[in-house]
Amino acid sequence: MKKGYVLITGATSGIGAAISEIFIQKGYSVLITGRNAEKLEEFKKRFSSNVVETIAVDLNKNENINLLREYIKEHNIYIEILINNAGAGYNGYFLDIPLENHKEIINLNVTAFTEILYLSLDNMMKNGGGKVLNVASSGAYQPGPTIGVYYATKAYVLSLSTALREEYKDTNISISTLCPGATKTAFSRRAGKGDLVNAVSPEFVAKKAIKGLLRGQAIIKPGRLNRVLINITKVMPATLNAKIVKKIQTKAAKKI
Repeated sequence: MKKGYVLITGATSGIGAAISEIFIQKGYSVLITGRNAEKLEEFKKRFSSNVVETIAVDLNKNENINLLREYIKEHNIYIEILINNAGAGYNGYFLDIPLENHKEIINLNVTAFTEILYLSLDNMMKNGGGKVLNVASSGAYQPGPTIGVYYATKAYVLSLSTALREEYKDTNISISTLCPGATKTAFSRRAGKGDLVNAVSPEFVAKKAIKGLLRGQAIIKPGRLNRVLINITKVMPATLNAKIVKKIQTKAAKKI
């Protein structure tokens, strides 16, 4: 009989690490991935090796996704829950960022994200069902001057997740989307948002995310202010939205 695991990508820091800790504390067996082998090993040492398995993979490299696929197959793992969290982004004017960096973000946030989602859904279908949490962003609802490629990839995550939730609503698979706002993580600080006054802790986001996921909530927007801002964004003209985001991002970038 296959053992059920929570597969968590991008688990060595920020929201991914916070989600991993909560699931471990709840008694789940987890398979966590990340690029930093040392951080993964440190994480494993903190908890029982019986419930934590790690695999160091850079999901930007296709061969590493194949390694993950083979690991799951060889260890007879049932992906009971997927936390599709790995992602990255750059802050700066479009032409000031090398094209290769843009391609790297698209490959990780879109291509690798989709491959992980595909292999996990396939695994769940063969094992009776499961739950998926795809990590998007409040930025999925708006254009993002100086962080446009990242926001565009998160719009993809939200759109695909919503579509697949409808496709699989009559199965034992539940698909949720997490849309956090400003969060106090290293990534958010690099993007100019981690030090905003409305920024919340990754632990706060993780608790709300897991609660919503286990309830089968469609879209999870942690924080009252985050929900209000998303609702305003949804009715605001895109051109005005872009002007506001540009002003915020430009101001924040000066602090980096």
